[in-house]
Amino acid sequence: MQIFEKFKILVFVFSILNLLTTNANSTEECFESTSRAVFKFNMALDDVVLEPIAKGYNKLPSPIKSGASNFTSNIGTLLSIPNNLLQGNFKQLGHSIGSFALNTTVGILGFLNPAEKLGLKPHKEDVGQTLGSYGIGPGCYFVLPVLGPTTVRDSIGLLADTFIDPFAHVTIREHEMFGTSGNSLDYFSVKTTGAVNFRADNDKNLESLEKTSIDLYSSFKSIYLQDRENKVRNSIEDEDEWGNLDN
Repeated sequence: MQIFEKFKILVFVFSILNLLTTNANSTEECFESTSRAVFKFNMALDDVVLEPIAKGYNKLPSPIKSGASNFTSNIGTLLSIPNNLLQGNFKQLGHSIGSFALNTTVGILGFLNPAEKLGLKPHKEDVGQTLGSYGIGPGCYFVLPVLGPTTVRDSIGLLADTFIDPFAHVTIREHEMFGTSGNSLDYFSVKTTGAVNFRADNDKNLESLEKTSIDLYSSFKSIYLQDRENKVRNSIEDEDEWGNLDN
């Protein structure tokens, strides 16, 4: 219950912030020149580090790749559970709980995905989406080092995720839950694996975007904002999940 009390405080604080920035929307930039500089840094980092790793990852046997993807996706489902509850989306709450329980046990810690074969397809939900489902606007757009595109709402949501995500509680926050505990290395290892998996899956798409975009920064901004808008609408309308371009 303490988690949900903190979330209520977060919503209240963000609502005040949202009222103070009513003239700023997601099509506007908080500080465009800085964001463009950060974007160039991120792209250079991608060229030197993430892209080579992703290309090597793509050469791994398919069972290893799918197993790693299933494992990180299963861990990610834990964040969806409290967010589904906060959104009042009880159908998706059932999908999330059922999928995590089945994949963690029968699916051998999530490396297999038997839940999907039974029709359990949990949507990925985070605090940013939950705030959006409450009608809170995204605020202005900017780019974070390493983490990439975001908005005022989603950056606050990113921090709030670590307070309500059970996996974050047993790792970076070092709390024991149901006899399970971990450490920061576990948390960042899973997040890094998820990032590499996403980069590998979208390697050709990103190459095509770099070749065809007149302004790559603006293209990434457009894709990110549309993706987040679709995810918020999904939270409300309970449609099939859209693309996954989250930080």
